Amino acid sequence: MTRSTQPKNWFSYLLRSILLGLVVAALVIWLQPLLKNWQLAPQQSNQPMSFAKAVNRAAPAVVNIYSLSETRGSYYSRRPSTVLRLGSGVIMDNVGHILTAAHVVANVSSIEIALQDGRRTSAQVIGVDPITDLAVLRIELDNLPVIPQDNQLRSNVGDVVLAIGNPLNLGQTITQGIVSASGGRMGVINSHADLMQMDAVINEGASGGALVNSEGYLVGINNAQFRGPAGQGVEGIYFAVPYSLARSIMKTLIEEGEVVRGYLGINTGDTPAAQVYQQPGIFITGVDPNSPADRAGLKPEDYIVEIAGQQISSAADGLALISTTTPETELEIRYFRGNDELTTTVTIAKLRY
Repeated sequence: MTRSTQPKNWFSYLLRSILLGLVVAALVIWLQPLLKNWQLAPQQSNQPMSFAKAVNRAAPAVVNIYSLSETRGSYYSRRPSTVLRLGSGVIMDNVGHILTAAHVVANVSSIEIALQDGRRTSAQVIGVDPITDLAVLRIELDNLPVIPQDNQLRSNVGDVVLAIGNPLNLGQTITQGIVSASGGRMGVINSHADLMQMDAVINEGASGGALVNSEGYLVGINNAQFRGPAGQGVEGIYFAVPYSLARSIMKTLIEEGEVVRGYLGINTGDTPAAQVYQQPGIFITGVDPNSPADRAGLKPEDYIVEIAGQQISSAADGLALISTTTPETELEIRYFRGNDELTTTVTIAKLRY
């Protein structure tokens, strides 16, 4: 009886050992990636933070712009003098279109572009939009570096951004900051676009350069530093035109040569009227003589609450609606004058710069 059971016990032991070995081997194979990551984690955590990859992707497409303009002679010297204006620009496509700030190239006699690979060439102005302070240039060179772009990308408050430009002609310089406001900063500087605010430094010569995220994708065109009531620069407050708006303006300038905007002819300002009427709107502080608003009977202290059947969610949105309306279009406006609710029809004109 004992002899007959020994083979069975030996075979059962062997089978259990094989199964246990297979289970252990399977666990080791399954845990190997986790163990590898666990071993590497301390090394990875000691690596310094770097934006070198983003800079390497974006910086070659940011160019230096040298514009020459002539000023009139004075009483003491009637000979005109030549003034060099510094700026930066961003190569947007492989056919040579460059986005920059309009104030960099406005009213100049010649424009020279310097690429980071050492090439230099002249540029042609394709179009200028004073409202957004954007301009499109064109150069004719082959093998151009193009800034990385993502049309679906949206910036958020708190995003890390890098400003790339040529401040004071020192050479290409990178400054770093975070986004303080992704929009809503309208009319705070020479641009009247809905700007984004950040604290990446923009000095003279860096205007028109690229604002990119931590992966090197373009998020804005650098514009200027905020200035206080006395005209002094305020540290830590800088602005850029958001990429989506800049791309739209560029497309329009390339296709049509100008950006046509609607004109109503009113000045606006802050007022407690929103609390009085319990709804958002546009408080009129002034009306341009012989403007569409003047001809429609609008007056200072009127409070517009509806345009073309659309409730006004904010003054900025209402003005944007006017701006994007085709000239000669008739719009019905509902507004308050004191306690009286009134309506009028305006014929939108073309905004003249």
